[in-house]
Amino acid sequence: MGLGRMIKFAIFEVLQFAGLCLPLLIIMQRFAAIIAKVKTSARPPGDGSTAYWLIVASSIAYVTSIALLIWVPLKSLVFMKKKFLVGRKNWRPVALVYVILSTLPCFAFLIASSEVQINNNMKHDTFTELPVSLVLFSLICIDVVERIRCCRLTGQGERSTHTFFSNIHKKCTVPGQTVPNPAQPGPSRLNNRNQNGSGARLESNGTVLGVPGTNGRPFTISGLSPLDARADEFVDSFMFWMDTVEMVRVAGHPLVFYSGWVFPIYIFSYISCLRVVVMPHSPLLSSMGVALQDLPFFFVRAGLIALFGFVTPILYLMKNLLICLAFVYFNFMTKLRVFNTERVFF
Repeated sequence: MGLGRMIKFAIFEVLQFAGLCLPLLIIMQRFAAIIAKVKTSARPPGDGSTAYWLIVASSIAYVTSIALLIWVPLKSLVFMKKKFLVGRKNWRPVALVYVILSTLPCFAFLIASSEVQINNNMKHDTFTELPVSLVLFSLICIDVVERIRCCRLTGQGERSTHTFFSNIHKKCTVPGQTVPNPAQPGPSRLNNRNQNGSGARLESNGTVLGVPGTNGRPFTISGLSPLDARADEFVDSFMFWMDTVEMVRVAGHPLVFYSGWVFPIYIFSYISCLRVVVMPHSPLLSSMGVALQDLPFFFVRAGLIALFGFVTPILYLMKNLLICLAFVYFNFMTKLRVFNTERVFF
């Protein structure tokens, strides 16, 4: 392993391990502070400091145990490319373990924090910003690292080149002229030109020259500027989590946090997080997105708006509804005989 690969490997592993530990430690520390305040304000008052340090010590012990007994052995098996872990290309074992070991306890303690304060008539901490944002940001970091792990950190990576050419080949072929496929042998690529003898070629910066209508200007997927697949993965990952981020944000609203609605919000938000286990370009992802996110989120948001007003933007409610309707229409209704328009013309 070269020096560059070792540095990349170390950076990725540090980011993922920090994403595993920090959200747990911070949320459990905040939960310990709530328990200590409850103990102090109880009648008769209890020893709040003892309860605080007991929970903090338990959180440290939990993080240490899962790191040594589960996380490190799993990463070792993945690094050694064991077939039962990396042989199948439709799921990500590291993401699955992270969601179970880190995200699930974090959401459980957020629910417990709400219930403890409700039962003791307290309004001490709604976890509005740092803890929840850290949980979701760690999820995004885990997702991004898993997406770009096989790409280089500098220069043109193999995966980005392949993705770029695949998109160009699928979307940018015009009549009378085709973009050469990098997978074809050399002579075939040289002969793949139009009648005028011109052909598209890939430049070192990832742009394609020679496509008609560009007047010699570099052509890319967007038609405006070069787009590296690694940057595209960052954008896709953040867009992938925006709906879950908004749903969890609603739980931090005081009216919602000190009510029983934290249960469905965090439960369905956690269920939506399970989508990260599936590979980003798997055909199962669209079905899982509707079943695990858009459909349950629509009913939760409809209930929140009905009871608390517009604590969540109606834009997300319409987004969930339209995605569910579009999924049903394009996957089921268009297959019905009444929507078969071919018989009109043949």
